[in-house]
Amino acid sequence: MNALRPALIAALLLPAVALAQPAAGPASLPRADAPDPFLWLEEVDGARATAWVEGQNARAKARLEGDPRYETLLAQARAIFTAQDRIATPSFRAGGVDNLWQDDANPHGLWRHASLESYAAGTPAWTPILDMDALAKSEGRNWFFHGADCLKPAQTLCLTALSDGGGDAVELREFDVGAKTFVEGGFALPEGKQDAAWLDADTLLVAREWVPGEVTESGYAYVLKSLTRDGTAVELYRGQPTDVSVFPLVLRGEGGRAEAVIAGRGVTFYESDFMLLGEGAPVRLNLPKKAEYEAYVSGQAVFSLQEAHGDLPQGALVAFDLAELKADPAGAKARLIFAPGPRQAIQAVGATDSRLVVALLEDVKGAVDAWAFEDGAWTSTRLPLPADANITLTDLAATTDALFVKVEGFLTPTSLWLADAAAASARQVAALPDRFDPATHLVEQHWATSSDGAQIPYFVVRPRAAALDGQIPTLMYGYGGFEIAKPPIYMPEAGKLWMEKGGAYVIANIRGGGEFGPAWHQAVLRENRQLAFDDFAAVARDLFARNITSPRRLGIYGRSNGGVLTSVSMTQHPELWNAVVIESPLVDMLRYHRLPAGASWIGEFGDPEVAEDRAFIARYSAYQNLKAGTDYPEAYITTNTRDDRVHPGHARKFAAALEALGVPVIYYEPAAGGHANDADPQLNAARWARHYVYLMQRLMD
Repeated sequence: MNALRPALIAALLLPAVALAQPAAGPASLPRADAPDPFLWLEEVDGARATAWVEGQNARAKARLEGDPRYETLLAQARAIFTAQDRIATPSFRAGGVDNLWQDDANPHGLWRHASLESYAAGTPAWTPILDMDALAKSEGRNWFFHGADCLKPAQTLCLTALSDGGGDAVELREFDVGAKTFVEGGFALPEGKQDAAWLDADTLLVAREWVPGEVTESGYAYVLKSLTRDGTAVELYRGQPTDVSVFPLVLRGEGGRAEAVIAGRGVTFYESDFMLLGEGAPVRLNLPKKAEYEAYVSGQAVFSLQEAHGDLPQGALVAFDLAELKADPAGAKARLIFAPGPRQAIQAVGATDSRLVVALLEDVKGAVDAWAFEDGAWTSTRLPLPADANITLTDLAATTDALFVKVEGFLTPTSLWLADAAAASARQVAALPDRFDPATHLVEQHWATSSDGAQIPYFVVRPRAAALDGQIPTLMYGYGGFEIAKPPIYMPEAGKLWMEKGGAYVIANIRGGGEFGPAWHQAVLRENRQLAFDDFAAVARDLFARNITSPRRLGIYGRSNGGVLTSVSMTQHPELWNAVVIESPLVDMLRYHRLPAGASWIGEFGDPEVAEDRAFIARYSAYQNLKAGTDYPEAYITTNTRDDRVHPGHARKFAAALEALGVPVIYYEPAAGGHANDADPQLNAARWARHYVYLMQRLMD
């Protein structure tokens, strides 16, 4: 302990200098019924906003990177994110395996290929395909690789997606894998939020901004066209500017041949029309509005239902016979494949050559089933994968029945398995070593009672040797939106930088996620959103009741939609936590719909332009609910300038409003990274080092 005292004292002294803030009166605070005093911070590259960001960054760097622990944490994080034995996500192509490798020599990434046999044997013989660092240097752009759609069956012509800075907007270019070069005079579409798919070797189906300004209120395309090599573009389907987006779906059969084309029209984030395209007018499929396309296999077009449809229950997986669909698009009826039970939820669906593959959660633990369609009936077989683990579909082969799945747990390092869906076999082909000592911690699952009596599950990973005296430094994570489940995963950075230092980690599986299917999500939509925040607070109180931690030692972390959760939790219950990390957040919920991509989320949160919706949003929106004289915990708020999914103005304005109250706040905004904030492994390591320095200062010091 004595050896740590100089470092701890230095860290405690830093805030006294960094956080000297000018106080402002309540008149300068944002209010639902008054002009926004910090609207100027929404000007992403405005001179005044840029100067403000630079000043905040300087203070944040002094506070966080000046902490004596920062360099050690940074080195540990770098070792994790650039480790030579990590598992880069594999994808099947041309009978082999591709991945994108990033390290010190290739921070932007090296797209490469190996045979499946050598990869599965653990001795891949890699052949480089595209060096993203060389491309970025030669073109003077901050290019990151966002994937490639390769024309089946040969998969040598690929449509590559290139992101300048890691954002969602991409440039599409045709690439010849055999020649390892972009195709001269080939398909090339300028940067935008766009979606494209091969129809055949000479035709793409493209949804993009064909005419300047011809995008939805959410910033996405609503016009789908076919595009041939000679530049001829023919309109196939047109949605509405009020939609979220329009996108192409190509149903491919034997040999990669296109057997049908469907235009997906996202009316709202959760409501869609699926239109069968052909020689006549588009015809809407007989599906409820809340349905999602999943896969095409054995002549069956598979969809999941987020609401009941006739005798088909909510949460079910259903299929149309394509022959029947073509004969009578409007009248054809979907048939049931599988309906999850009350403790089950479908997490992901895909198809191999002859099997439908379904990843499930059962009491927030993973399983994978392979379904075969024969003689008009569906039958399933469970793949032999580890129990009591989280299981993720990583990639599925289109021309064989092979698939990769990822298996992991809080204390179990990620392993990669190669499975055969038809043979119902699976074997481990790669595994991470321990990145931290798992023997020091144990995992528990508990349930908390929310404000309406609902039982909310949560996981705790805590030190075995620590006394249950309420003094364990604990980081609690939550998301609670968009039907995205948060099961146990291996987090080497959390294990090394936090848990090995004596910290506990909690995932709160609050409503809004997908842990128990569509109903779990829909329970907190729109006017019911407050229940998600109540769930989160209930988990905190349950932790206190179990003497695991206390408000002095509890911190919370959320990003994106989780930023709504953590900012509201901070303003509604400042007494429950001593640290709040708010990353890439939504915060100003009365203006979110006017900022990029925000209008697409009206189905989740409500429409602030509608008086009734505005009223219930205004009751919780953290930006408008800050109150003078309240003892808020010091927050760490961070985003990046090139986040083109959630506008950096949310984070900036919330930090500025806290400053105006005289509340200590740390704000940091790097210039690039996109919404995921993890495109560059070196920058990602620095990001996590800053996070955990802050958490140590607030919860361990």
